[in-house]
Amino acid sequence: MPELLFRGATVIDGTGADRRRADVTVDAGVITGVGGELTGHQVIDAEGLVLAPGFIDMHAHSDLRMLVEPAHPSRITQGVTCELLGQDGLSYAPVDDTTLPQLRRQLAGWNGDPEDFGWDWRTVGQYLDRLDRGVAVNACYLVPHGSLRMLVLGWQDRPPTPQELVRMREVLAQGLREGAVGLSSGLSYPPGRYAGTDELVALCELVAAYGGFHATHQRSYGAGALEGYAEMVEISRRSGCPLHLAHATMNFGVNAGRAGELLDLLDRAIADGCDLTLDSYPYLPGSTTLAALLPGWAAEGGPTAALARLGDPSVRARIAYELEQTGSDGCHGVVVDWATVQISGVRDQRLAPAVGATVAQLAAERGSSGAEVFFQLLREDELGTTILQHVGHEENVRAIMRHRSHTVGSDGLLVGARPHPRAWGTFPRYLGHYTRELGVLTLEEAVARMTGRPARRLRLHRRGLIRPGYHADLVLFDPQTVGAGATFEDPCRPATGIEHVYVNGTAVLRDARPTGALPGRALRRTERGTRAR
Repeated sequence: MPELLFRGATVIDGTGADRRRADVTVDAGVITGVGGELTGHQVIDAEGLVLAPGFIDMHAHSDLRMLVEPAHPSRITQGVTCELLGQDGLSYAPVDDTTLPQLRRQLAGWNGDPEDFGWDWRTVGQYLDRLDRGVAVNACYLVPHGSLRMLVLGWQDRPPTPQELVRMREVLAQGLREGAVGLSSGLSYPPGRYAGTDELVALCELVAAYGGFHATHQRSYGAGALEGYAEMVEISRRSGCPLHLAHATMNFGVNAGRAGELLDLLDRAIADGCDLTLDSYPYLPGSTTLAALLPGWAAEGGPTAALARLGDPSVRARIAYELEQTGSDGCHGVVVDWATVQISGVRDQRLAPAVGATVAQLAAERGSSGAEVFFQLLREDELGTTILQHVGHEENVRAIMRHRSHTVGSDGLLVGARPHPRAWGTFPRYLGHYTRELGVLTLEEAVARMTGRPARRLRLHRRGLIRPGYHADLVLFDPQTVGAGATFEDPCRPATGIEHVYVNGTAVLRDARPTGALPGRALRRTERGTRAR
């Protein structure tokens, strides 16, 4: 690990302070000097380039992909040096021999399900140990509420008994002691959607006692969006647990132009003492699995039970009625518009011709209804189909990214033939499109949202800023050319303008090319901050 000198950089330090021209030195993976005429062994010419702390992805779904493909090109080419995993209440730890196969099946649309992969962990600590074997970027982990509930209650739509709640708290506490930074919930996904407010308060009280936070995919981003956000604020108030709102959006036609109502709600909560942050991605469409549109009752019992129900014509008729007439809770209480539901990936490659088409287009081609195509894909692909849902509003996206509690999360899925471009393009799109081209944020504001602000939420130990003594997680980019290469037609193209990326002082991207180095580590929550072992 050579001593480095970044010569003549435009330093944006992650605090929101004005940029300044300075030399920066790094030795043994730590920033040793900022400013003045410094010396170093390996000189990187940074003239005309911005040197910033490495970007922190506050909502990533790389839990499995960064182990399958540890070089992690989708993130390092964006300048990301740390990710927050375990999102939306669903991930692969803690598990047991019963729930792991269920989660692998449920999450195949998010992460794939490689047959020859070694699943050699069960606890949170063992999963973090697996990351420590070598990955390109650092990672923090949230205990996923849905996985926790699955361990104790299975897939039942009911409150936990007092004894079951005690057991859930015991398993949660173990995960927090082993290094998780908090709890995630996914309240529109089974089985997390079956939890009530009191259950979440009881769990969040424990999270608060350990110094963690609650990151939530709340119950609705459509017809019940404001009510869902209000419930999350209530949980934070009652439990005393800091709150992070995942992919904070106001989607579907019912919420056009209503971001101000959400921001007013958040401002009142902050004024009342709520410790609150949020993240968002800089795109309009959302992305999830096709099975997520199913009503909650149809998913009870898990994937095998759901597929069995889909074999019953009367059940399919009931689901179709809810989707197309009354609004399924799986579609956020909004009547589905099949023209907005675009297939982005399939598990069974015999279904690959459907990728890129909307359900409405497939229905027209086949001379059938949208609901019939929906059921056919779910059954033939065994719930493994992923989708884009084109339901966002530009004015809402811009208003939310301006909020003082805003951070950045990609929410990117890394499988499927045509995944959402946010998986490869989120951070450079903020820097290029919304900062340089539109001026929604200043460059200093954008960098702070990607670095110093999320580092505070994660309680990272000496990371997220450019200061002497801080770990050398750094990105060097050209502010005039930085931008997203990824598009909806070609979603896996690397960014432009990201020149060099360092993780713990080691180059993972040099001259815009991955080096293959794997210096990333699991960052574990401790009483002295979140840090590597």
